[in-house]
Amino acid sequence: MSDVVAGIREAILSGEFVPNQRLIEADLSEQFAASRASVRAALLELANEGLIERMQNRGARVRAVSLDEAVEISEVRMVIEGLCAAKAAERATAGDAADLRAVGEEMRAAVASGDVLGYSRLNERLHGRIREISGQRTAAGVLERLRAQNVRHQFRLAMHPGRPQVSLPQHLEIIEAICARDPEAAEHAARAHLRSVIETLAQIDRDRAH
Repeated sequence: MSDVVAGIREAILSGEFVPNQRLIEADLSEQFAASRASVRAALLELANEGLIERMQNRGARVRAVSLDEAVEISEVRMVIEGLCAAKAAERATAGDAADLRAVGEEMRAAVASGDVLGYSRLNERLHGRIREISGQRTAAGVLERLRAQNVRHQFRLAMHPGRPQVSLPQHLEIIEAICARDPEAAEHAARAHLRSVIETLAQIDRDRAH
């Protein structure tokens, strides 16, 4: 069943399955070469993660996250990402620091060349690496669920004009604080970055309303 859960989750994260799309058990069973029972159990697990919602007598669909909820998710992320950055600063080895700086250089190059999607992938890689270095498995699990729920808004954020130029220095600041083994500065930089995410989400909503 875990393969079915992972497959459906990845389809949602990649945008193959879009918000409000109905998920038909028979179709999923065929797509993932799994039994109907396995698909049903996978949908139940993904509903518990908040990725899909089950409708009375109408099966399941990909859950649409509103802007207000996306902001709430980002507010929770702000606290937990701050914790992970602080822990990473306490635990980072010289090799970890070199890894983070290398990702930072790739991000700088992506922004310089206008590679928005490449920058977005590097953004995910950086946050994932920080979670890994932090060793805070509980926090990493919570963040993975929140990221999955918020994937559509994260994509809109990545595509917002000028966003990479704003977030690059914020990411580089987080990297430098972790490499300097300064937990307080790392937490502060991570929180400042997420505060900027929240402000930009609100700006995107205002732009869409006009």
